[in-house]
Amino acid sequence: MTGLMQPAWQRVLMDHWQRRSLLACALWPLSLLASAMVRLRRFLYRTGMLARHRAPVPVIVVGNVITGGAGKTPTVMALARHLQAQGMHPGVISRGYGRRTHDCREVRTDSPVQETGDEPALIRRRTGAPVFVARRRIDAARALLRAYPQTDVLISDDGLQHLALARDIEICVFDDRGVGNGFVLPAGPLREPWPRPVDLVLHTGSRPAFAGYTSQRALAMQAVRSDAGRVDLASLAMDGHPLLAVAGTARPQAFFDMLQSLGLPLALTIACPDHDDFSRWQRPRDRDYTLLCTEKDALKLWDRHPDALAVPLEFAPEPAFFDTLDRLLARAVDARLSSPHGHPTA
Repeated sequence: MTGLMQPAWQRVLMDHWQRRSLLACALWPLSLLASAMVRLRRFLYRTGMLARHRAPVPVIVVGNVITGGAGKTPTVMALARHLQAQGMHPGVISRGYGRRTHDCREVRTDSPVQETGDEPALIRRRTGAPVFVARRRIDAARALLRAYPQTDVLISDDGLQHLALARDIEICVFDDRGVGNGFVLPAGPLREPWPRPVDLVLHTGSRPAFAGYTSQRALAMQAVRSDAGRVDLASLAMDGHPLLAVAGTARPQAFFDMLQSLGLPLALTIACPDHDDFSRWQRPRDRDYTLLCTEKDALKLWDRHPDALAVPLEFAPEPAFFDTLDRLLARAVDARLSSPHGHPTA
């Protein structure tokens, strides 16, 4: 049984964005205007008519060109852990989408998720790397480097279209939607025309639509309780309690499908809007459900539903992706050492 809390218009648009339907074609002239605006904006930054700010350490930008979640946050966490394993000290900067604050602030382990955003909170929790959020990425970068001067590389979460911050490496992630119908908003799901120059393309799904590096993703075999304890997922299928899965992500069905692929008999699934704070979500009381959710959602659900079980996502890009990243980063470091200005990508 499935429950839907996503707006109907959103579901309709997402369906049309995957094909060149009559609605998509009718909106196509507006997409041409949007594409022209994107190209003009890139031109203004490239020619220096709009100012770009450069951080004193290399900047790796992780983003996507398709709306909604495509796997940026798992990629950022995988990058941070990889760099830490290389002996580096990465920091993460983000806008903090969905937060109720607008200032520049550090994301601490005890920071209220509503004040920092759910994805920055998850990155801080999973990696231990310093994380700062600000409306302008350069403000977050400067604050982070002041507080943690040992930081030698910055990862900008969801910053592909934030051209005001100069970058050394651009990573574009795609899920199984690929580029959808290939149209830019509002006729399609693209934030900007594709293809566009990037340094690395990473596919986070199981069916890459075009060339790029691949990755492996699967749910962990143990869920995490609010007290950090662990519960074997296999035991949940046998304890007699019906299972309720809720997800406030861009693609909630993907989470539900992964749970069911592990043999978990979900009695009820509820899809909520992406980044939902669950403040108005009412837990069904018709049965004694065991509540399953994503790690990101658990950070918000645990305040009201401390018995919720978070099922972590295990995500790993292929080794060749990291080999190429290491070479690009070494080249960026060398360029900075040989020139005080360097040559960030456009």
